[in-house]
Amino acid sequence: MAGRVVVVTGASGGVGRAVVRRLGEEGAQVALIARGTAGLSAAAVEVGVSGGSGLVFEADVADYGQVRAAAERVETELGPIDVWMNVAFSSVFARFTDIKPEEFERTTAVTYLGYVWGTKVALDLMRPRGRGAIVQAGSALAYRAIPLQSAYCGAKHAIKGFTESVRTELLAENSPIHITMVQLPALNTPQFDWVLSRLRRHPQPVPPIFQPEVAADALVYAAAHPERKEYWVGTPTVATLLAQRIAPALVDRYLARRGIQSQQTDDKPPSGVSNLWEPADEDRDYGAHGSFDERSAATSPQLWLSQHRGLATAAAAVGAAGGAAAVLLRNARRR
Repeated sequence: MAGRVVVVTGASGGVGRAVVRRLGEEGAQVALIARGTAGLSAAAVEVGVSGGSGLVFEADVADYGQVRAAAERVETELGPIDVWMNVAFSSVFARFTDIKPEEFERTTAVTYLGYVWGTKVALDLMRPRGRGAIVQAGSALAYRAIPLQSAYCGAKHAIKGFTESVRTELLAENSPIHITMVQLPALNTPQFDWVLSRLRRHPQPVPPIFQPEVAADALVYAAAHPERKEYWVGTPTVATLLAQRIAPALVDRYLARRGIQSQQTDDKPPSGVSNLWEPADEDRDYGAHGSFDERSAATSPQLWLSQHRGLATAAAAVGAAGGAAAVLLRNARRR
């Protein structure tokens, strides 16, 4: 990624923050798009310290005009955009019946339309040049919805469908531009400290939890290898998606029993902070990590396997052959 111009939305905190640091280590020229001044400024410094260069472009991704203007400034100040990463989102933790219409609409505008506008702007700039890559930060919740997150799950499902449609259009015109989606597991990000919540207890990721650097590694890898349709990150993501394929009704019942309690914790009181309408990191830098460091895994063996599918398949074949040989040998000895 050295020297490449990479745009990252939602760059001021959480996964976006971890991504821009990782891109800095790769020597990329990073355009950081978000709303929060404190978070953006700190993120840009971290990119520089890591070895890259970072410039801040304040914009609300729900507003197409702001996204377009930011992209044009990026190309003026940094050069042609090579990679566009859509990461920004907002949401509401509440039962659907407790969410106000304007809150649901705002979540959809940020989390879904933010990806649509980012993708449209990126394609408008990349198609005349005939090169570029778009990476969508997805979620296991793009396949399997859970309670208390109807707005977020709806948006992630919509992003998946939208991305598949765009991909087929690019394939139909034999475009060299690639679009890929990375389905992520539960992550320890400030999301659970600054997303609007109407829960009586503090929201938490559904365990097992991973650090945002795991997501960052996956997204940066996908940016360098965007030919694949999508990546699944973390064993829980794989298990969830496979369970949804095999027994969706059973998963419905399991989540009805366990899904609400598993997203709340008594370890700390609700924060009372909300970034739905205004940035939570305007004056305070939240960084990449949330409040669950002690319970979060910093690595994912499954991510390595996802990135090395050829080796993983070969290893599985060798293992299967070895297992079959062992069975045959045992049977031969018994005769």
